[in-house]
Amino acid sequence: MMTHDRSAGVPSATLSAGPPAVSRASRPRSGRARRPPDSRRDGAATLYGALVSMGCLLTLAFATPATAADYQRGTVVRVAQVYLSPDTSSAKLAEMDRGREIIVLETSRDWVHVEANLTEERTVTGWVVDKGVIRASTPNGDKILYGEAVDSEDQASRRHGRNGAAQDAMRLYYRTADYFPSSPLAGEAMYRSADIRWQLEKADVSTRPSAREREAFLREGMEEKYMKEVIKKFPGTKWADLAAFHLIDNKLCGDWQGSSKCPVKESEIYEKYATEHPQSPAAAEALYDAAWRWSALIEIYKTEEEPKKSEESKAKAIARAQQALSQPNAGDWGARAQRLLYLIDQGIPTYGNVTQ
Repeated sequence: MMTHDRSAGVPSATLSAGPPAVSRASRPRSGRARRPPDSRRDGAATLYGALVSMGCLLTLAFATPATAADYQRGTVVRVAQVYLSPDTSSAKLAEMDRGREIIVLETSRDWVHVEANLTEERTVTGWVVDKGVIRASTPNGDKILYGEAVDSEDQASRRHGRNGAAQDAMRLYYRTADYFPSSPLAGEAMYRSADIRWQLEKADVSTRPSAREREAFLREGMEEKYMKEVIKKFPGTKWADLAAFHLIDNKLCGDWQGSSKCPVKESEIYEKYATEHPQSPAAAEALYDAAWRWSALIEIYKTEEEPKKSEESKAKAIARAQQALSQPNAGDWGARAQRLLYLIDQGIPTYGNVTQ
């Protein structure tokens, strides 16, 4: 398999030196007297030599291979075969999934010579048929990539959907924002990519033994880099607000283990988020999450023989649930907050195995 080293360039051209000059000592002597030096002739020779040297330098300059910055980046919206040469009968080097990035090195009729990133660790250089290859210069490229990402995400949600469709969508959404940063779709595309990655990692993290640790710092969390990238590149947008909400997951306890310490800390984290992001689409959810934890503390404090704190928790749970109800577009979280208020009013425990 041919691999391409990005640090390797095209070998420079080598100028061939002419045959060695014959020294004056080896030349046959004539019987004539030597001519006196002609300064005009020597000056012309010097000027000619300088011009020849300059021409060689210019030739080398124009022969220098293009830098990586001159190459086009792109991706594919289909499964693409990478061939050894621009011919479908040549050897197949690899198969490239949707959303994988390529560097276009050159084009030849209906083919592109590419460096293809097959995985984060594996790169291959070969030829791809120039169909379904989206570059930053592709008309409506942002919509095409985004549309393919939406279709892949839909496939991932189906019971018998395409294998790897979620990862395809994650990559395609990211390429949309990366190649078309000024597109009105860029912010949402980058957030959707980060969200899919977060959910995949969260599912994996939840299966590890450390997921049951009480303290957040004792368990493995999700990679925060991509959510933080959304916040950095699209500050003040609802996508940044939603990304910040996801980051709370890494601050939560794995298992409360019946202690009041974790729900108190988590309630305060959610309340702080709602205060700092009042316009966030997740504000109602954050307030509900805080309210539910305060309602859980009603019973937890009873087991810790803290009746006063139990009553205080009840008051806080009611206040936060009412705040969640009052949020614009509270939706399902408003309905759940109404249910929570009913349970608290009826004295029905919301946490533990207490039955009445």
